[in-house]
Amino acid sequence: MSIIEKSGTFEFAGRTVKRMGYGAMQLAGPGVFGPPRDPEGAEKVLHAAMDAGINHIDTSDFYGPHITNQIIRKALHPYNDDLLIVTKISARRDEKGGWIPALSAEELTRAVHDNLRNLGLETLDVVNFRSMHGLHGPAEGSIAEPFSVLADLKKQGLIRHLGLSNVTSTQIREGQEITDIACVQNQYNLAHRHDDALIDDLAKQNIAYVPFFPLGGFSPLQSQILSDIAARLNLTPMQVALAWLLQRAPNILLIPGTSSVAHLHENIAASAVTLSADVVAELDGVWDAAKDAPADAAH
Repeated sequence: MSIIEKSGTFEFAGRTVKRMGYGAMQLAGPGVFGPPRDPEGAEKVLHAAMDAGINHIDTSDFYGPHITNQIIRKALHPYNDDLLIVTKISARRDEKGGWIPALSAEELTRAVHDNLRNLGLETLDVVNFRSMHGLHGPAEGSIAEPFSVLADLKKQGLIRHLGLSNVTSTQIREGQEITDIACVQNQYNLAHRHDDALIDDLAKQNIAYVPFFPLGGFSPLQSQILSDIAARLNLTPMQVALAWLLQRAPNILLIPGTSSVAHLHENIAASAVTLSADVVAELDGVWDAAKDAPADAAH
C-alpha cells in the first residue's frame, strides 16, 4: 500500500478519491496573482502529485487569473481517467489583483466557460459556488439566484456536480432545494472549528467536506500545544494538523496546497499518521485556546 492510500478514500462526485488531495492555489504568483516565479517548478509539483497517487485537485480560474488552470492543463492534459478536478467561481480579479464579486448570470456563465477552456475540458467535474455574502467567513443571505444559474448550466451538461463554499447550514439547505450538493468547502482547521456540527451532519448525508486553509492559510497555524505534540511524535506541526483532520471525520477530504515538491511529500506523509485518543484530546486544547484568544489574535 502506498503512503497516500493510507489516507483512505471517499465516494465523491461519482468517483472514488483519495482523501489526501492537492490544492493548486499556490501555483500562481504572489498573492495568487500573475505567473509563478518558476513555471517549470509548478509543473513538477503537479507531476509529483500524480506520481504519488493524488486523484483530487482543487483549483479556480480566478487563481492568477487563468494562470493556475493553464499550468494544470499544460502539465497534466490529457488527464488520468481517475482524476477529479474541482473548481470554484463567483469572483473575478481586477488589474491590481483585487477580488471582486462576479455573481450575475453573464459572469457566472463566462466563468464556467473560462474554466472549461483553460482546463481543456468539455464538462467540469465539480463547480463550487462561493458565497460572497461574507468575505472572511460565511454570512447569511440567499444564494438561490446565482446558484440557480449554475444548476441550469448543469442541466445543459457543462457541469456534472455542484458544491458550495463559504456557506452556512441555511444556505446549504437552500442549495439542496435547487440541486444535489456534492461537497461543502469552508474554512476549518485545528484552531477554527466553527463547522464541527455541520461536518457531522454532512457525514450522515455522505456529502464531502473539504476544508480550505487546513493549515491556517495566509496566517499559518501557531500553537504551543501543536508544536509540543509534533516534537514528541517526531513530526512537523503541519503533519499533525493534517493527520488530525483525516481522523476528525470520514467525509473530510484534504487539499493542502504548496509550490514545493518537498513540502508536497511532507503533506502526503501525514496520510500514514495515526494519532492516539490521548493526543487527539490534547489537540482539542488548540481550539479551546483559540476561542479564548482576543478576536484579532493570530492562530
